[in-house]
Amino acid sequence: MADRAGAKKKTAAWTRKEGQNSEGGLNEKGRKSYEKENPGSNLKRPQPEGGKRRDSYCARSAGQMKKFPKAAKDPNSRLRKARRKWNC
Repeated sequence: MADRAGAKKKTAAWTRKEGQNSEGGLNEKGRKSYEKENPGSNLKRPQPEGGKRRDSYCARSAGQMKKFPKAAKDPNSRLRKARRKWNC
């Protein structure tokens, strides 16, 4: 079926609420939609138990906390939720 004039194209799930985990980060649908839009990417689930990926993420997100002080103060911001999920 042809697109109607003025019809809006749906964005990828990872940019919308349905692809995001309510506790922070992306859910499986969000990760798959991101990988579809960005061939060669390989997103993985959070690694809260520890390891190199966790250490790297925590270091990067600490920089975001400085860059976005409003998000750093809000306990319900996506940044703070993701850091909790990773046990940073």
